[in-house]
Amino acid sequence: MHRNIRLALTLSIMLGACGSGGVKSASTTPVKPQQPAMAPVRAPVHAPPPRPRIFAAPGLESVIGAGTDDLVRQFGPARLDVWEGDARKLQFNGSACVLDVYLYPPAPGAAPEATYVDARRASDGQDVDRASCVAALKRK
Repeated sequence: MHRNIRLALTLSIMLGACGSGGVKSASTTPVKPQQPAMAPVRAPVHAPPPRPRIFAAPGLESVIGAGTDDLVRQFGPARLDVWEGDARKLQFNGSACVLDVYLYPPAPGAAPEATYVDARRASDGQDVDRASCVAALKRK
């Protein structure tokens, strides 16, 4: 008989522990994670591309703003002529230096014009004065 009481007591303790879940939680409803606040979607702005910045320095007046034909008249045929989209790079060279002239259209559909010039020595690629390079290449 003791044995039956002990068994009943053990079973009731075990069932009691199962029913309570062992650890009580504060809430039985699941907690939803908070959604971050969404910013309102704005309509895209359709603005024309910005005008290219034009490099200006003394001694480059005959180059900056010039078109392809004018540059060829000044320096002869370009050694290199590279198109990237509507932009163009012309490279002129001589024994003193290499001149890279970058041309961009001033407006959509317009012919590209020189807006930037870069110069380096032909021998080792070190930067040189742009105006001096322009002058040297015009003398050839």
